[in-house]
Amino acid sequence: MASVASLSASLQQRVSAALAAAVPSAAGADPLLRRSDRADFQANGVLGLAKRQKTNPQALAAQVVEALPGLAAEQSGDDPIAAVEVSGPGFLNITVADAAITRNVAARAADERLGVPLKAHPGITVVDYAQPNVAKEMHVGHLRSSVIGDAIVKILEFGGEQVVRRHHIGDWGTQFGMLVQYLIEHPHELDHTADEADAGEASMSRLDRLYKASGALFKSDEAFKERARRRVVDLQAGDPETVALWQRFVDESKIYFDSVYSKLDIQIRDEDIVGESGYNHMLAETCELLEKSGVAVESDGALCVFFDDIKGKDGEPVPLIVRKSDGGFGYAATDLSAIRNRTGELHADTLLYVVDVRQSLHFKMVFEAARRAGWLTDAVSARHLPFGTLLGKDGKPFKTRAGESVKLEALLDEAVQRATAVVRDKGEKIGLSEEEILTNGVQVGVGAVKYADLSTSLGRDYVFDLDRMVSLNGDTSVYIQYAFARTQSIFRKAAGDQQPAAHPELPLEQAERALGLHLDAFGDTLAEVAEVYEPHRLAAYLYQLASLFTTFYEQCPVLTADGGPAQVENRLLLCELTARTLRQGLALLGIRTPDRL
Repeated sequence: MASVASLSASLQQRVSAALAAAVPSAAGADPLLRRSDRADFQANGVLGLAKRQKTNPQALAAQVVEALPGLAAEQSGDDPIAAVEVSGPGFLNITVADAAITRNVAARAADERLGVPLKAHPGITVVDYAQPNVAKEMHVGHLRSSVIGDAIVKILEFGGEQVVRRHHIGDWGTQFGMLVQYLIEHPHELDHTADEADAGEASMSRLDRLYKASGALFKSDEAFKERARRRVVDLQAGDPETVALWQRFVDESKIYFDSVYSKLDIQIRDEDIVGESGYNHMLAETCELLEKSGVAVESDGALCVFFDDIKGKDGEPVPLIVRKSDGGFGYAATDLSAIRNRTGELHADTLLYVVDVRQSLHFKMVFEAARRAGWLTDAVSARHLPFGTLLGKDGKPFKTRAGESVKLEALLDEAVQRATAVVRDKGEKIGLSEEEILTNGVQVGVGAVKYADLSTSLGRDYVFDLDRMVSLNGDTSVYIQYAFARTQSIFRKAAGDQQPAAHPELPLEQAERALGLHLDAFGDTLAEVAEVYEPHRLAAYLYQLASLFTTFYEQCPVLTADGGPAQVENRLLLCELTARTLRQGLALLGIRTPDRL
């Protein structure tokens, strides 16, 4: 395994050294290198440096260009720079040598990690995502946290970070006292629910109905409400009968969660599920520590944390309620206890919370309270990664016609059904078997749902439109999957003596250059995504890669190249690295790549 320095990084180093050679006091100056339409790269750092030096930027740019040829060259003995042109008020337009592109493509293809380096100083990151509720069916509102969180975990782990997954499921509180009490008073419904042979979607559907029935009784019957509240006390005190019933709800719900996440092609491991109940033993101590330190104070019988900059519409302070006036604990107590656990026992230096944007104020207050208490230090980064809402075509939150939340399983089933129809239409023409059509339909359908989510920046809302999602055209996962399938088709058609091999001596067509340069940027893209936690940047990279490969495929014949066997081998090398990059990139987004589409 050997990491490969990208051409961008090599040029950054060379131009920076040339800046220092022209202006010794500018050692370490950023050349502001970026991809450009006018050349392969453009360096804009000369302008700022010239302004600070009070000198002519074009003259300084000429000095920098003069310094470039004398710099240390690549280990191969060939400098990656083919030409440099000064344009405008001192921009450096840099063209990379064809041979340098081919060498870097070959180096990446020779490495199992595609030349992507591991993080130099990996830490421990806890990612809190996929937070369904026990005894309640999962709906579209659970989609984004699950898909975004899973992608972030995969990308961080690929970079070498130690990641601790945490699924903070809703498995504690008043509602469980309500549900247990209802089932104790309606034992015939309990027997029906306990049918383990029917665990999963049907069983969860019954649990969901019982949850609603108990909730309705809780609202309408004061005597039942009081009994349910006493049952909560029994649950918190560890009453065996109450805990046993509660555990059955949790276990049955986990079976259901697993069935849904299996459809979504996301692995949820039991050891990663640490719900609200997992911190129950810490809540009283958390409140005691907050009160003793003065971070929290009593207000109207409740234990609260106040903030100078957080006020309501009436101008009154909005507190973070840690313990309610009735003695019960709020969500803040659980979240603060989780921070204590994650920093003190798991020794995490980064905490990420993939939770919708409506919880932004809550996390702002929780993080600030934790910092005041000393549980979050300067050595620990805590970030809420808020995401927007899934919308229907009417621009409103996605609901059924009856106004209810759309069940996540129903949404996935419909996506697979639509995708299978698209796959069948194309697949029958290329001789796919029925088994392949059905398997590919699942991979395309689930991939389409995930990609539509992941290609949208986190904070934005997006419209759920299955017709667009499963289209072979436009910015969709299907388009990218189809590009991958094309690479596999090329290799299936290749003769035995037609193998990928690098030929740096050959000139490259424009489509080859564009593809090679973009392939070389894969590691840089992943590093950027891992730093800012924005999977849509990887999705955009992969879509552009698929687009560039399509142009290459149309303009540069591979197996019948005019330049003879050497050019065939060179182009097969581009195809090989494209295929592996598409497959790896989509895998990091949790999307599979069928070999034939």
